[in-house]
Amino acid sequence: MTTIMTKRVALISIGVLFLFLGFGIGWLTKNSSEPAFQNELSNVQSAASLLNPSAQVQSVQIRGAGTSGEFATIVRVIDGDTVELSSGERVRYIGMDTPESVDPRKPIQCFGVEASERNKTLVQGKEVRLEKDVSDRDKYGRLLRYVWFGNTLVNLELVKEGFASAFTYPPDVKYQSEFTKAEVEARAAKIGLWQACQYADLRGQNADSRGTSTVSNGCVIKGNIGASGDKIYHLPGCPYYDKTKIDEARGERWFCAEEEAIKAGWRKAKNCP
Repeated sequence: MTTIMTKRVALISIGVLFLFLGFGIGWLTKNSSEPAFQNELSNVQSAASLLNPSAQVQSVQIRGAGTSGEFATIVRVIDGDTVELSSGERVRYIGMDTPESVDPRKPIQCFGVEASERNKTLVQGKEVRLEKDVSDRDKYGRLLRYVWFGNTLVNLELVKEGFASAFTYPPDVKYQSEFTKAEVEARAAKIGLWQACQYADLRGQNADSRGTSTVSNGCVIKGNIGASGDKIYHLPGCPYYDKTKIDEARGERWFCAEEEAIKAGWRKAKNCP
């Protein structure tokens, strides 16, 4: 009888031992399998990136696109508002215009060389981020872009420093107010071309090189007088901005800021945003 009881106790002990071993193995498997799998996955990804380095470059491009742009290297500055990329593509800055310095059809304009040199200092040989607005290319096939170097919007910087005038051409009006404000401040401070160039030099300078000409004294707000005598001002981007012609002989005029137009007795066109 004692022998039988001893065997039963031994069998029960062995059963309990196996039960605890089962729970222990399960617990270890559950808590170790996920890290091990992640380590293996990390090793596979690392090996893949070594075999295919372009996978890393692609991830950078995706991050750039996520911030409204793509990265590119500028290999040559053509003039104050046009550059060439390492891909061979040419980029025309939007939102502004600089005096001509390389157009064979036109003489070198006042401050054209200085604007080109300043642009060269800012971006030549550097990797920049190109941001698209609405239009992709102009009539000459050039990319239309805002150019960022770090946190600096180069297009705007050239206006701030007096190397360019604001010229917002619809539908690319994303930073219209910033460009207009920068030009007003540069003109008031009489820096760059606003000090070096005479009114006559600037009058025909603000022409969009996409092929549409306009006449401006450097300011971009059009103060129109209607047939009934109503004084209405039009901002770039307004539906009738491009069709509105300014006849200074009739008392129509250009304004550099909305506040200036309002003080002079003009009101904003109803269909303007």
